[in-house]
Amino acid sequence: MSQNVSYHVRAPAKINLTLHVTGQRPDGYHILDSLVVFADVCDTLTIKRSHNFSFTVKGTEAAGTPANDENLVLKVARLFLEAQNLSLVLKKSLPVSSGIGGGSADAAAAFRGLLCHSHGLLPGESIPTDFFNLDQTPIGRRLFQLGADIPVCVMSQTMRMRGIGENLKSVQDLPEMWAILVNPRVAISTPTVFKKLTEKSNPPMPDNIPKFKTIECFVSWLAAQRNDLEQPAMSLVPEIKQVIDRFNASSDCMFARMSGSGATCFGLYANKARAMADLQKVQREFPNWWVRNTFLGSSASLAMPRAT
Repeated sequence: MSQNVSYHVRAPAKINLTLHVTGQRPDGYHILDSLVVFADVCDTLTIKRSHNFSFTVKGTEAAGTPANDENLVLKVARLFLEAQNLSLVLKKSLPVSSGIGGGSADAAAAFRGLLCHSHGLLPGESIPTDFFNLDQTPIGRRLFQLGADIPVCVMSQTMRMRGIGENLKSVQDLPEMWAILVNPRVAISTPTVFKKLTEKSNPPMPDNIPKFKTIECFVSWLAAQRNDLEQPAMSLVPEIKQVIDRFNASSDCMFARMSGSGATCFGLYANKARAMADLQKVQREFPNWWVRNTFLGSSASLAMPRAT
């Protein structure tokens, strides 16, 4: 990397539109079937040359984000020998422990940025479409050991995620989706939610995800699917039900569900204007909640590192 080149990498939030828990392996890992999309709400990682290694966390959501060995960004950085002379600054905009993959998305961003650094990507230089194929490098193949959600976050594309996160299949042609994301400012532990789940062997999604002509058709199909962690999470954090009820009370919101293990929930809207109108109402009614509007789908271009 040239002495003056920096890399700026965005880490889009991961949204589980569905999350079916279909089993549990002998080693304790849960088997999932999930339709995953990405938001245009992001954390941001900046990588710069330095005399020695440093890692800093800042931003509106920095509180509660570890800047030590617990952080997945540091674990990814240690896979790259070149990282020892770099400064990494993570700007947190996504709440922690919130069911939208913030830690995994940050780790995936670190992988993308550090891979570009190790190859000496220059400003204006294009990135090959298969550059971040995890099977291409030993480091890529080790990401799954750090976190089961990291691989799906690497490309930030709409995916069907099965197994414990290793079985990924691209999903094309979902209708345009506008959404509001709401977190009631309550962090929730994923293992604790899974412990509350009494039935671990639930039906998967249909074998084939159909083509949808309209957002209305998609919402109808989505309503027939599930997030099996929603009820267990609600029993731990009653505010989740309050968020869902608020979405359902809106005539503009077409559908609402919790993402991941919570506590963030999403509401889907027919268009951006309706989402924006409801956004302002929710922000006025619940000023202490984390509330954002977003486009949902593939955020691959947004996630591409930018060299300056």
